[in-house]
Amino acid sequence: MQTTASVKTTRIDLIRHGEPLGGSLYRGSSIDDPLSEKGWRQMWQAVGEQNHWDQIITSPMLRCLAFARALADRHELPLALERDFREVGFGDWEGHSPDSIRQSRPGEYQAFYTDPVNNRPRNAEDLYQFGTRVATALEQAVSESGGRNILIVAHAGVIRAALGYVVQAPAAAWYRARVNNAGISRFQFTSLGKQLVFHNLSRLLDGEADPPE
Repeated sequence: MQTTASVKTTRIDLIRHGEPLGGSLYRGSSIDDPLSEKGWRQMWQAVGEQNHWDQIITSPMLRCLAFARALADRHELPLALERDFREVGFGDWEGHSPDSIRQSRPGEYQAFYTDPVNNRPRNAEDLYQFGTRVATALEQAVSESGGRNILIVAHAGVIRAALGYVVQAPAAAWYRARVNNAGISRFQFTSLGKQLVFHNLSRLLDGEADPPE
């Protein structure tokens, strides 16, 4: 019989990239803006001075990759790129701000946030397929981790899909979760199951494995 002490735990932290140049836009994976100066500050403030991880995995998009490389260099951590952690495709909305879509296409905007599964922007990625690629990449990271602590640098949509996968929330509910720039979410994976530890934390505290309850 397996005891609690023998259960191997993999800790996965997901951090959303900081603010990119150009501010808030639907970027998906077709627009590769770098982080702004504010975005860099947000990221460094979020992770603190101490190292909390054994490995970093990143989306290939520059707004994630540049910081992931800098953090990996600072702490001499292995870094891996995972294409399936790129942002969900927003089709015809890419390059436009939420405010501009709300003003120019109010019906589409309302329909999307009411039912993001069945009211996708034209040419957008299917939300179920997106969720499957994120969940598959997440499980692969866990299976290869050997019980280590991993940081994944990714996007709001990826974090929402991961939340949905871990807590078994339907895709239609994913956009009810707020994900701030540089917001951090933590999950634990063991042979007993998956668990959400916290969501959208603005800063990890140096010297503490978990934030105070």
